[in-house]
Order: sequence, then structure tokens, then C-alpha cells
Amino acid sequence: MRKKDQKTTLVKKETTTRNWVLIDAKDQIVGRLASQVANILRGKNKPSFTPHVDNGDFVVVINAKDVQFTGRKMENKVYYHHTGYAGGIKGITAKDQNEKHPDRIIKDAVWGMLPKNRLSRQLLTKLKIYTDDNHPHSAQQPVVVTV
Repeated sequence: MRKKDQKTTLVKKETTTRNWVLIDAKDQIVGRLASQVANILRGKNKPSFTPHVDNGDFVVVINAKDVQFTGRKMENKVYYHHTGYAGGIKGITAKDQNEKHPDRIIKDAVWGMLPKNRLSRQLLTKLKIYTDDNHPHSAQQPVVVTV
């Protein structure tokens, strides 16, 4: 094989085809689910993966309220955020977070597994999380993926 025959093709944003993927989060471990979702969002499961191009798929996660943690993380894990005021750090346990905003558990876990740059903020907009079986994306005909 000659040197000029060995070419690396880089995918462009305009030529990528985006699919829709449906993932059922019922009885799934949060971290394992989030790593699979992050790989699909980035496009690392495709042979045409390019690190600096958004060529991943849209991901619809249903049954977010039924995710599981390993060990005693449901009682002990605390999600922190800051209000912006002095001394304004707030914390909420995973159990309370699951009752109030179960979609934020998966969103925070996926966000932690994406690279911290402008591209990852764009990737996170392709993630759609719903607390139960109902979702408005049936017209896109998402492909069901088992994790």
C-alpha cells in the first residue's frame, strides 16, 4: 500500500446523518447508563467518529424516575449547586432529587462524562430526558437501544 492511498477522512458537520435513539432507563445503573448515552451523543459508536465535530445521534431517555444507584448512594450522594450569593451553597440528596427532578440525575451524570468545552454544551442539547414512558418524539421513529 502506497503512502498516498492512506488517507484519513474527517467528517463535516453538514454531511453527518443524525439518528434518533430511544433508551429505557428503568432499573439501569446511573453511571453505566450515562457513559453509554455520552458515547452515543458524541458519536463514538460510529466508525466515522471525529473528536472536534458533532456527529452523534439524538438520544431520548424514558423512565428517568426508575434509575438505580449502586450501594447506598441514594441516601448518601449529595448534589451541590451555588445560588451566586455569599454562603449560598445548597445540597440535595439523590433520593430527594429523584422525587423532585429525576431528569437532572441523568443530565448531571451525562454532563460529567462529556468533555468540558463548547462542543459538549452543544451535544447536551441533543439529549431529551423524560420521567415516564410518554415522549413527544415518536414522529422521529427512534431506534430502541438496550444498554
